[in-house]
Amino acid sequence: MKKLLCFLILFAFAEAVKGQQDPQYSQYMYNPIVINPAYAGNRGVASIVGLHRSQWVGLDGAPKTQTLSFHTPIANSRVGLGLSIVNDEIGPADETYVAADFSYTIPVGEESNLSFGLKGGFHVLNVDFTQLNIFNPGDQRLQNNIENRLSPTVGVGVHYHTEKFYLGLSSPNLLQTDHFDEDTQSSTTFIAEERIHYFLTSGYVFDLGENVKFKPAGMVKLVTGAPLQVDLSANFLFNEKFTVGAAYRWSAAVTGLVGFQLSDQMLIGFAYDRETTELGNAIYNDGSYELFMRFELFNNYDRIVTPRFF
Repeated sequence: MKKLLCFLILFAFAEAVKGQQDPQYSQYMYNPIVINPAYAGNRGVASIVGLHRSQWVGLDGAPKTQTLSFHTPIANSRVGLGLSIVNDEIGPADETYVAADFSYTIPVGEESNLSFGLKGGFHVLNVDFTQLNIFNPGDQRLQNNIENRLSPTVGVGVHYHTEKFYLGLSSPNLLQTDHFDEDTQSSTTFIAEERIHYFLTSGYVFDLGENVKFKPAGMVKLVTGAPLQVDLSANFLFNEKFTVGAAYRWSAAVTGLVGFQLSDQMLIGFAYDRETTELGNAIYNDGSYELFMRFELFNNYDRIVTPRFF
């Protein structure tokens, strides 16, 4: 199996890769600033979120992702600011994204707001070809590792929300960067290509009773040259403390989700994915695991009696 995976990774990087895709999340609804800068400051308090995802556990070289984000509203203004750091590893490659976020919010109704966001930063790509079992040791494209290859990122987004509904549209990086192989004579050969990603997210909160809330949510991701990805989820919140739900990634995976509001300030959540493709039936694939924690900084007068569900 290890040789098969190495072959697949080698094929991906040696044959004009159609872009290292942005990291995948099952609990995207709790950390939307990573994909949409317009969300910065939208919770009304300073918010810190950390997340770790291990995908396809048991598979050599499987993806691993860590994110750390911070965002806050600026007092007495309509401005929100944020900072996100994402590290994504797969096989011999790892890529780190660092981005600053800016949002500006306009009231469009008594209880509704529309936010516009800008994201700017950079990402650093590293590829260690010595980790591969190279089929053709003489391939010049695989002789020199890629080390700290720096590329800029610029993203945009809009986010509309009320107390019970949200709708967002964003692209975290509008720049399509080609990482060319400098050791070949061909100007058309490249090791990796960053494709533009588009995200559409939405959700609504229904009050099913005094102590029960229901939130269906969805995310659509569009990337040129890749199948359309659709994620649908349904979460229930009980007594403002315990969240349980399930999600379905179209033709890809099913997910179980749980969350605990440990205090007014701290929320933790866990998700487990199981592939619905043939990969999910493989004995070497133990599924995907995702853990996140959100901590919010309140002033004494900011205490949220009813924690927001998004």
